[in-house]
Amino acid sequence: MIVIGLTGGIAMGKSEVAKVFAAEGIPVFDSDREVHRLYDSDEGAALLAPLAPAAIADGKVDRKRLSALVLADPALLNRLEGLVHAEIRRRRELFLAAARAQGAEMAVLDVPLLFETGSERDCDVTVVVSAGEDIQRRRALSRPGMTEEKLAMVLKRQLPDSEKRARADHLIETTGTLEQLRSRVLAVIAQIRNEKRS
Repeated sequence: MIVIGLTGGIAMGKSEVAKVFAAEGIPVFDSDREVHRLYDSDEGAALLAPLAPAAIADGKVDRKRLSALVLADPALLNRLEGLVHAEIRRRRELFLAAARAQGAEMAVLDVPLLFETGSERDCDVTVVVSAGEDIQRRRALSRPGMTEEKLAMVLKRQLPDSEKRARADHLIETTGTLEQLRSRVLAVIAQIRNEKRS
């Protein structure tokens, strides 16, 4: 099975690219969605309570409270990420084992911090999703709850787009229409299949 690492900076269009992979019947592990599932569970509340008790409400992690705590204490983020990344990595391994058991030809690991966490080592091939900086900024700031301060914090944690592009095995630009995007993703899937055969 070919393990594809899918990544890209905030608001670059990675979710739309992941949808095309999924529509083609390729299993996709969405790291962000798994983090949300974790935060919405008793398990997540128990995991984060020792480090951020003020972020726990009604047996779940309150993301707004957690965001405020991290903005006030950036060092807290590294400690939290250590816990959360370990749990998400465990879930990712279970996902890959299930995909292999089902005979999947490929599986996608959608990981925003793929290179930053060294997770590309778990992948056979990497795909970076990108758009111009102005497009990225406009998309990001149109998201509910996004502020200049939050965006600056997110961008500081992510490798620059130029470095991600340089490290990518495949690059998908997310400008243009959704149909054009779909064609680009299908072309990359075909290239990955051909590379595997050769």
